[in-house]
Amino acid sequence: MAKKAVTSEILNIEPIDLTYLNYTGITEECLAGKTAVVTGGASNVGLGYARALAWCGANVVVADMNEKAGNETQRVINEENGRDCCLFVPINITQQADIDRLKDQAFAKFGKVDILLNNAMNMRLNGPVLGSKVEDLEASFQISGKGVMMCIQAFVPGMIERGYGVVTYSATQFHYCPPMVGGTIYTAGKAAATSLVMSLANEVKGKGVNVFCLTPAGVGRMDFSKMPAPPAKEGMPKFDPKMFWMPGFFGMIPPEAGGAAMVYSILHADQLHGSGIIISDAFTAMKFDYPNKETAPKGGNGGHRLTDMELTMAFCTMGPGYTGFGK
Repeated sequence: MAKKAVTSEILNIEPIDLTYLNYTGITEECLAGKTAVVTGGASNVGLGYARALAWCGANVVVADMNEKAGNETQRVINEENGRDCCLFVPINITQQADIDRLKDQAFAKFGKVDILLNNAMNMRLNGPVLGSKVEDLEASFQISGKGVMMCIQAFVPGMIERGYGVVTYSATQFHYCPPMVGGTIYTAGKAAATSLVMSLANEVKGKGVNVFCLTPAGVGRMDFSKMPAPPAKEGMPKFDPKMFWMPGFFGMIPPEAGGAAMVYSILHADQLHGSGIIISDAFTAMKFDYPNKETAPKGGNGGHRLTDMELTMAFCTMGPGYTGFGK
């Protein structure tokens, strides 16, 4: 079916077209016949993932708490692609009954699930260790840890039975590191889920299911020109919207571009199994046509694949690493 541009008064979107999806291996039918579940798929990068997957021929089940945005996401994706390819299921990812309902409705509509894209998170759970309530940390783990595990248990056994599947997670930095976005409570929850997903990669090795993480650093859509500048503080540089510009872009990375990077990574999931990739490295592999070529990075983020033992012991070598006492 022909694709078309669709607008929305509810969702903050740009058209998904060849501006973002014209790279090696990414075509309108490269995921035809596949069904994907995207948690947190009704806003920001999750919405970009869902729209890109559908553009590439997949059926998409969007799971989100926001019913207004979720219903609009279903409408937009179906109209963009000219087919009944998107189903919205309102869920609270921390509740087993909701996960069971998500599974039942996904299978009733599309018959199977081939791709599980764990993305749901509450960005407001973003405080420091010394200034947050313990309940905030519990909520972070409920979403990132418990929610991810329940989704894995719901959909991965069917993937193993069919001998095909992809499981991925929208990860973030390991710990809070100023001036990066993402505070302590947020990163702690994400770290727990990343560990869970990497362990799953070893559990399903050789069973046809590929597991990896993608870190969509810098993806978002904010019009800083309409935001009041924060009060000046002594010793701090004057607020400049350009400080939020990501390399190669005039601002933050559009969610539509993030969707293209995710599709590219899913198409190469066998090479990524048991590891992760930051979005800039995905763009490098894609030979991404950056809109702001003057600031485009020469290469990726310098990521490299660790051995399984290095990854296993990552928490033991945090910081600069042990080099011997007294040196």
